[in-house]
Amino acid sequence: MSNNTNGVIATPKIEKVIYTGKTHTTGGREGFSKSSDGHLDIELTSPGAKGNGTNPEQLLAAGWSACFIGAIGIAANKAKVKLPEDFYVDTEVDLGVTGVEYLLQARLNVHLPGIDKDVAQMLVDTAHKTCPYSKALHGNIDITTNLI
Repeated sequence: MSNNTNGVIATPKIEKVIYTGKTHTTGGREGFSKSSDGHLDIELTSPGAKGNGTNPEQLLAAGWSACFIGAIGIAANKAKVKLPEDFYVDTEVDLGVTGVEYLLQARLNVHLPGIDKDVAQMLVDTAHKTCPYSKALHGNIDITTNLI
C-alpha cells in the first residue's frame, strides 16, 4: 500500500486483470449461487441449517485455502524449497457476534511435513504477505496462521 499526498493509505490498483470470477446469487444464505461459466452451481444454507447447501464461510475458507497453497508454492520456488506432496492447509472461518455486530475471524492451519520449522514458518509468513485473500482480509478480521 502506498501513501498519497494527503497521507491517506491508498489501495493498490490492479494493472492487468488475470481472471474475473462471476456469480449470480439469489436468496442470500437460503438461496442458490451459480458461476457465469456453470462450473459452480450450489445451494446455500445458513451455518447449522438442515439441507445439502454450503455457506459463505465455507466458501471463503475453501477459496482462501486454495490461494494460500498457491502462495506457499511461489514462496517455496523462490526459496528453492521442495514442498512435500502431502502438505495441506486447513482454513477455519468463524462467524461471530460482538454486541450487535457480526464479525469474521480465521485460522490458517498449515501442515508442511518434513520441512524445517524455521523454513516452514518463513514460507507461511511469505505466503500470508503475498496471498491476495490474506492481503484483502489482513487488518479487517482477526487472522492466525499456525504450523501444525
